[in-house]
Amino acid sequence: MDAEKLLSSLGYATDETEFYAPMPAGYKPGKTKYVVVFGTVMSGLGKGIFSSSLARCLQDKGLTVAPIKLEGYLNIDSGTLNPYRHGEVFVLDDGMETDMDLGTYERMLDQDLSRLHFATSGQIFTRVLEKERKGSYLGRDVQMIPHVTGEVKIKLRELAVASDADVVFVEIGGTVGDVENAYYIEAIRELAFEEGPDSCAFVALTYIISPAQLGEQKSKAAQLGIKGLLAAGIQPHIIACRGQAPITRKVREKMALYSNVPIDRLFSMHDCESIYLIPDMLRGAGLDGAVIQILGLEDRIHPESEAAARQAWNEFVQRIRSARRQVRIGIIGKYTSVRDSYASIIHALEHAGAAAGAHVQIEWIDTTDMDQERAARELAELQGIIVPGGFGVRGTEGKIACIKHARENAIPYLGLCYGFQMAVIEFARNVCGLRGANSSEIEPECKAAVIDILPEQKRIEGLGGNMRLGGRDVEIRPGTLAATLFGGAERVRLRFRHRYEVDPRYIEQFESAGLLFSGKAPDHPIMQILELPGHPYFIGTQSHPEMTSRPLRPSPLFVGLVGAALGRDVGPVTALGAKA
Repeated sequence: MDAEKLLSSLGYATDETEFYAPMPAGYKPGKTKYVVVFGTVMSGLGKGIFSSSLARCLQDKGLTVAPIKLEGYLNIDSGTLNPYRHGEVFVLDDGMETDMDLGTYERMLDQDLSRLHFATSGQIFTRVLEKERKGSYLGRDVQMIPHVTGEVKIKLRELAVASDADVVFVEIGGTVGDVENAYYIEAIRELAFEEGPDSCAFVALTYIISPAQLGEQKSKAAQLGIKGLLAAGIQPHIIACRGQAPITRKVREKMALYSNVPIDRLFSMHDCESIYLIPDMLRGAGLDGAVIQILGLEDRIHPESEAAARQAWNEFVQRIRSARRQVRIGIIGKYTSVRDSYASIIHALEHAGAAAGAHVQIEWIDTTDMDQERAARELAELQGIIVPGGFGVRGTEGKIACIKHARENAIPYLGLCYGFQMAVIEFARNVCGLRGANSSEIEPECKAAVIDILPEQKRIEGLGGNMRLGGRDVEIRPGTLAATLFGGAERVRLRFRHRYEVDPRYIEQFESAGLLFSGKAPDHPIMQILELPGHPYFIGTQSHPEMTSRPLRPSPLFVGLVGAALGRDVGPVTALGAKA
């Protein structure tokens, strides 16, 4: 009996065996290989960046790759996480709210991912308990091993089937030694055992400490982290060493001796000017070839496709490196002390800057205590501003003050989600004269709720739901700035994460006063893009275009902002944005 039939026959047995390894329909053991990335010493080192860069190298060779992030927290998704604690919430096209690393994978691989590519302990345990309630375990007492670890393996194999991947890249969230991810690591050990030799490549991402008072790199913490991985039954094939400066050969020799990993597979992942340089760093170190060899994939690669893919990528990287012009863009928000809160915006500006041949210098401006006088002072030296998404009351009046200053002083402006809503409120108050204008989210009993949850929307969404999540089509009005930016397209697809909309009762009044809604939901009075004719660049969108910006396909709205900022002609303007 071959391995597939053996595991399938044992997978659903009762007390005849300790195995629990059901195979998804269509799964072929040996067809898909696995690269698993673990973190040691501490979190936040860039497992997602390393994993996606290595996946990019294999994708360029013509292999089909599929990433998945396994998170240890008990939340079902990332939607309720505070940006201060966990960075931005990244929304996939199918509406799944995920960890920010999924954004890294989408940008690096130029793929639209789905809920199949993200799992939390909350999801895993929910699936196990649902099966237990249905009697799917045939009377067995449900345990971490084999049932919970079995569910993890099912999740990975389901992705392998759905994506038809040559290689699934698995990122284990957190750090080796954490209680919450220990069962993930055990599941990976079991997976490698079940799949057989040459099925898995294990990568440990660790941190080499460089205490300033000592003046040298110290590897002891990294060694102990690898020891924890070895104790869990995982022998790494590759070790990536994070550090500010290149990791010395002496340190890498120590790590090689301690871990049984050849020194040519110990990679110095030191700080560099852009994460988009890392794929070439990996190629230069020969790690892509090492993975191909470890997994026995030599007969599946296509060198001719790699040459073309590398040329396109290298042209993008060269544009980043050769940028000579500088442009200063302000990000106006309330999470500015934690840069990961706006990770996708930072990358979208980098993509747009490369397209324009410019380096974008970001200025962070907190609006918690902002007033009109301070807004004028803070924005005086900027060439453009962005008001990003957000929730809640804090900092909203400061954002409105900054938007007013940008509108009246010809400063290029891009409003994203909440920034779109704040632009509507500012226009309603200061141009249309609606003195009590606000959002019902901020002021439930306001006199003019120009931003509100719409009864129409509730009926559209069904079952009373009012959170709009994921990719949706946007109908573009011909002859507008939005139409020009999107190359004349009549419809585009953008991603959304919001509840509140422009109240349709005010749309005619706004447009009569000079505001133009250039994008809307097809067949429904839901406004999704606004612009201000006569202003150098004043555009807002209810969507999050930063989440669909890619290195080789930058977001048109960000490209437009950077281009307008580079050509900014500072001067007094009328209240509607036309030069005086």
